[in-house]
This record gives sequence, structure tokens and C-alpha cells, in this order.
Amino acid sequence: MKINCGQVLQVRRKAVLLSPETNRKDMKDFTIKPLKGYGEIPFGMTLDEAVKLLNMPNFYEELSDMEETGNRSIFYEYDSIATNIYFEGITKSVVACFETENKAATLYGKKVFDLTKEEAIQLMKAQGFKELEEEDEDGELRVSFEDALMDFFFEGDEMTAVSWGVLVDEQGEMI
Repeated sequence: MKINCGQVLQVRRKAVLLSPETNRKDMKDFTIKPLKGYGEIPFGMTLDEAVKLLNMPNFYEELSDMEETGNRSIFYEYDSIATNIYFEGITKSVVACFETENKAATLYGKKVFDLTKEEAIQLMKAQGFKELEEEDEDGELRVSFEDALMDFFFEGDEMTAVSWGVLVDEQGEMI
């Protein structure tokens, strides 16, 4: 799990493995929209609405310690679309973050996993994002645009994952 998204992940609480549904509805639009959403799923969509759109995930887990963070995080893993969705909020759980390894994902008209590190940086800067940070940990490079709440993960020259999100308060409202 590579996600950063404003440090959404805190402490793993419980895990439930679900059987895949035979009538699974999968996304068809894999457009990464920084600060807005992913395909037809906008940030702020409720957990119930997301499940109605995609059905139950293959796996889910409650992640955060509410005593420590003051919020609740739930992780949904959808294998068939190579995407994880993170929900935040106590009063109302809403989409707060995505992480994808889906090779069909696009960003500003470009297939994101075909981009080099330099191309990803140039693309984000061309869209007005400037707050760039790079961190290398155990051979994995994370390139972050703090003003987009977006991270690109690289192993060697290959992009392996992308995560992006928004900040959500305990009522499930975007900050």
C-alpha cells in the first residue's frame, strides 16, 4: 500500500474479505481529476453512493484510530479496476482519496503510467501545481505535489502507483 493523501492511513483496525460479486459494475472512465475525483466518482461522494455505483469491494478495512486522528478512515479495494478508495468522516463517510495502479488511468489527456518522472512533473507544473517534494524510501521514490494532494510512486524509472485526495473533516465535508 503506497498511499499518502495527506497521511490518510493511520492504524489498521479490522479486515474483512468479501466475495466478489458476479454482477459487479466497474468504472469505465479512468480520468484522474486532481482535487475533484476519479472518472465518475467525485470527492465527497458518500460511501453508500460509491457502493451503489461499484458494488461492494473485494476487500475493505477500517484504518484509523479515531482517538489519535479525530476522524475515521475506511479503505475499499477494487481489484478489477486496480483502484483503492479511501473514505473519511465520522458523521458521514465520503470519498477522500484514491490510489490507482490502473494502466488505463489518464491525467490531463495523458496515460499516466506511460509518463516518466520528469514528464509527470512537467504535466503537473503546466496545470499550475508548484509545491513539489521528492522523497526516496527503500528504493521507492515518491514525487508529491502538496498543492494537488497528489503523489506519484516510482520504482526505478517505472511509475507504480498514483494517489490523490482532498482533506475531509469528521462531518464528511471537504475542507
